[in-house]
Amino acid sequence: MADKEPVVERHVAEEEGEDSSAAAAAAGEEEDTGAQVAPIVRLEEVAVTTGEEDEESLVDMKAKLYRFDKDGNQWKERGTGTVKLLKHKENGKVRLVMRQAKTLKICANHLVISTTKMQEHAGSDKSCVWHAADFADGELKDEMFAIRFGSVENCKKFKDLVDEIAESLAKTEGESEEGSSAAGLLEKLSVSESKPEECAKKEESTDAGKETKTEATPAE
Repeated sequence: MADKEPVVERHVAEEEGEDSSAAAAAAGEEEDTGAQVAPIVRLEEVAVTTGEEDEESLVDMKAKLYRFDKDGNQWKERGTGTVKLLKHKENGKVRLVMRQAKTLKICANHLVISTTKMQEHAGSDKSCVWHAADFADGELKDEMFAIRFGSVENCKKFKDLVDEIAESLAKTEGESEEGSSAAGLLEKLSVSESKPEECAKKEESTDAGKETKTEATPAE
């Protein structure tokens, strides 16, 4: 029994030492050294522009866009995202813009003009097709697009709005052409009205010459 007592005391001492070390470590973790770590890279706030600041959104919908590949004679997916009709606040022009959802890359960017015509896609009442001179790739290209919406209502709303804008532009252009034609007619009319006066002056000059010649003959 006497030989085992020192062993028991040693174990107790080791346990007390471990408890002291743990307490010291805990105290060290809670201690605030006051040191400040400066960031390696400083990021400054940058203003991001989309090019849409001077435009108001007429419609904003989620859709999937397709482009017809003439070489492969097939439809190819252009992107899934948000399609917008944006009206410029100053000149009133409306353009169609669509960006991909994650990358925000532009997959369609063109003006809605008087000849823009939306047609229902054969076999799908949620889709429509149209032709456009598109500038999404940085250069004008004659493209044929197809767009598919999540519902028939959204497709109809989008199609009707584009058709309404195109018809309004066609009407405005027609009125401008009529105005130009009327101005041309007035100009021709004013010119034709001046001709009789010129003819009368010429006739008066001719008559005066005849009278002078007649009067000079008896004197000879």
